[in-house]
Amino acid sequence: MSEYCWCTATPAIEDLIREHDELVELSAEARAAYRRGDVDSLIDYCSRISTVLGPHTVVEERGLFPPMAAEFPEKIAILRGEHRRIEAVLAGATDGTARTDPAWPARAVEMLTLLRRHIVKEQEGLFPAALGVLSNEQWDLLADIRTGTSLIGT
Repeated sequence: MSEYCWCTATPAIEDLIREHDELVELSAEARAAYRRGDVDSLIDYCSRISTVLGPHTVVEERGLFPPMAAEFPEKIAILRGEHRRIEAVLAGATDGTARTDPAWPARAVEMLTLLRRHIVKEQEGLFPAALGVLSNEQWDLLADIRTGTSLIGT
């Protein structure tokens, strides 16, 4: 993340970046488990990734993406599609199918690569752009969504 964009001075973006950092660390552990052939640990790390990514995605998709889609519809559509692809693979770690699907570990590693590229797109493109697009009220909405006080979508 380029610090010159002042993204970390915005609490909502700082929280998203902190979660990205956690996801990158968990991804590194998941890759190490894959290289060791430790599918159980790979599943565990992917489950932990899912736990972090779930609420993170809600903040992005309910608070950040809608106003950004007005300015950058194609780019936001791509990010939403990547969320769906990542979630589909992670579901195998949480619903038990990863333990019975011999192809799942390779798909998980592909998903980890997609996740890393997705994070870079957000941190180097979306977040800096959001600083110029979102109003104070929209930033407040991101905080409300994170704390569960937003009424949007309920």
